[in-house]
Formats: sequence, structure tokens, C-alpha cells
Amino acid sequence: MIPAPSQQTAPAPAPSSADRDAKLAVTVFPVLVLLAGLVGFLIPGPIKAGAPAVPYLLGVIMFCMGLTLTPPDFASVARRPWAVALGLVAHYVIMPGAGWAIATALQLPPELAVGVILVGCAPSGTASNVMAYLAKGDVALSVAVATVSTLVAPLVTPALTLLLAGSFLHVDAGSMILDIVKTVLIPVVLGLVVRVFLRKAVAKVQPALPWISAAVIAAIVAIVVAGSASKLVAAGGIVLLAVVLHNGFGLGLGYLAGKAGRLDRRARRALAFEVGMQNSGLAATLAGAHFTPLAALPSAVFSVWHNVSGAVVAAWLARRPVPDAGQAQRAGR
Repeated sequence: MIPAPSQQTAPAPAPSSADRDAKLAVTVFPVLVLLAGLVGFLIPGPIKAGAPAVPYLLGVIMFCMGLTLTPPDFASVARRPWAVALGLVAHYVIMPGAGWAIATALQLPPELAVGVILVGCAPSGTASNVMAYLAKGDVALSVAVATVSTLVAPLVTPALTLLLAGSFLHVDAGSMILDIVKTVLIPVVLGLVVRVFLRKAVAKVQPALPWISAAVIAAIVAIVVAGSASKLVAAGGIVLLAVVLHNGFGLGLGYLAGKAGRLDRRARRALAFEVGMQNSGLAATLAGAHFTPLAALPSAVFSVWHNVSGAVVAAWLARRPVPDAGQAQRAGR
């Protein structure tokens, strides 16, 4: 999870340093990931040799996420259980279901079908809270949903993958649980512990955490693309179509889930990104470890696309006025 510049206040009318940093991050991040993918495609030989390092690279990202968490993040879950629960259920119902439906409708080969479904079964994406911030959404809710979706991933992600992808390829859910615990849960908890005991030291390095996460995700994408470079030309078009549809359904249905739950507009904007943006690094890691390199290709494409689409949607939403709570309640919205 790339840390948002602020979790308490909306952006000021005049661009602040935090605004500029956030916009720079989501502008540079997709470009960096795209360049990494090109490097992996053009010189796959030396790059794919780094495949054994992918789980450790994901652990670095999750450790950085843990370093950004604070007690108020967990307190917000207790204060707003309905909104967080709605976001969590929407995330793990909409994206896995959409992944399965798209894979079936497009008649994807088994490896690609499993890859698309696995992306849908992953927890919220690492940049979702920054997108919510730029869209003038409810950042506190965004962070809460992203945190809870990550913490429950060791149980939910393997179960959903087994349920939806088991008809395409064999799924070893037990082994997948252990892998997610090792590469996600333990690093996040460790980062949180370090944040608690070394608060001042963490505060000094915190501005660099988004860039560390971006660089490591780019490295994962390069390795994943290199592993399936020989099949990318043939499969790239259908994978891109599946990813665009998947991400689009997630963003749109995530917003509508918030509306159906009678959440205010800021909360709806947060849920749009929490549902539509996935932890594609985790999906790529699991696909490479439990299936084939080709199964990890949808994750690599998703990693680029959801950051591009997220930045565009966030910019569009930011230009649309958000009524305050009183106005929304009087208007029945």
C-alpha cells in the first residue's frame, strides 16, 4: 500500500507539497512499470533468472505497507464497521466473480484464465489509497479496507482461487495459504512492529517508501514479463482486453456498491478504487509459484493498466464537486 499524503484532511484548493508528491507518484509509477515490462520483454534471458527472488521482493512491498500503518488506521475499522465490511465484501465478491466471468466469456486458455481469476482474488492494490486521496475520496476508509483485505488474504484468496479457478487448473490451496502468510502477513506485521518501536526512524524514511514500493513492483513486472516473453505477442491482445474489462467492472461496481450501501460520495469514491485496484504483485507471485509463467502475465498487465486507469478516474472525480455530509443527507444521497 503506497502511503497517502494525508488520511485526515481533504486537499487544499492550492496544490500542496503532498498533492504534488501524490500526483508525481501516480504519474511516474505506471511509466516505470511499463518501462520495466519492456525491459523484461526485450532482454528476457537475464531478467527471468530473477524469478526465485519474486516472493522476497513482494515481502519488501508488504513490509513497506506495514511501516505506513498506524493505530488510527485500525481504530477507523471499529468506528465504521459497516462501511469497512461493505468494502471488504464488495472487493472479494465483485473482482473474483468478474474475473471468472471474463475468463469464461473470452474462453481464455487455462493458464490465462487462472491468472485473471487470481488477480481478482487478490487483496486491494498498493496505490488505491493514493488514488482515493487524489479523487477527494474518503482516505481513512480506503486505508481501512485495504488493510483488512490484506490481513484476511491468507484465508480468502486461496479459498476463492480454489473455488473459481479449480476447474481450469489444479489449485493447492494449503500451499498457497502458507505462501501468503510468509510473503504478505508476516512482513506487514513486522513493518507495523518496527513502526511502533522505531517511530522516529520510520518517519525519516517514510517519504521514500512509495518510491521503494514502485521500484520493487517494477522489478516484479520485469521478471514476470520476461518469464512469458515468448508468448506475449500471441497472448498480449486478449490479456489486455481481459484486464481492461476486469478493472473497469471493479471501479464501476465498487462505486455502485457504495451507493447501494447508502454511503456518502467520498466513501463511494474510496470503494471504487479499493474494489477496482488489486495487489497484482501478490497475484504474480502466486501465479509463478503455483502455476506457470504465462499465468502471471495478466498480473503484470494489470499492474500497469490499473495505475493508468486509476489516475485518470481519480483526476476526473477530483473535478466533480462533493457535497458535504449535511447536503448529501438532505438530498437523500
